Amino acid sequence: MLLGKSLYGDPMTIGSLRGEITVKEDNEMIIEVNGVGYRLQVTTSTYETACIGPAETQFFVHHHFRENEQTLYGFPTRFECSLFELLISAHKVGPALGLAILSTHDPEQLIDIVNSQDIDALCLVPGVGKTTASRLLIDLDAKFKKLSLSSANLPSKRNGTISSDIKDVRDALSGLGYGAEEIYAVTKDLPSETETSELIKLALQKLAINSK
Repeated sequence: MLLGKSLYGDPMTIGSLRGEITVKEDNEMIIEVNGVGYRLQVTTSTYETACIGPAETQFFVHHHFRENEQTLYGFPTRFECSLFELLISAHKVGPALGLAILSTHDPEQLIDIVNSQDIDALCLVPGVGKTTASRLLIDLDAKFKKLSLSSANLPSKRNGTISSDIKDVRDALSGLGYGAEEIYAVTKDLPSETETSELIKLALQKLAINSK
């Protein structure tokens, strides 16, 4: 699925690269194609799963132009690359923030977060506070609705929504003094069709295990 045309229509724009990964360092990697090494900025998950070696790897590329600077952002799927381009089309979202968002939440999670307007989850992105998260959710929600974009477009075992019960659990844990990051970690996979009191117990059990 493509979310739309690239932000740049220049015929010299690099759209994809297939070759050997020769270097990995600080969330960057170099992919060598026909003897030429291309430096790619990638998400944390892509960096962690990519392997240096002779096997060919394909990346879909957003070729970013800024004044006299060019930067390549590489993604394992066209969908994720297109989602990145959609992110950086939002108000005050540059490539660095767009990459940070996709490093914190994979495409399916991000779509769920936007569709459910989950501010706390978006605040887990480094540098994103509640004001920025609120503005960004409104902006992205409009863009997603225009494209009829939901997690149903992606292979998923989850229903793509965050129930009011889960939100109640998060509020309860927040009231107990737990931070947003640890709350999200223990509530993201809680069963949706369970009483709130039981969900709180499950979350507290997970928190207790994580603290050991």
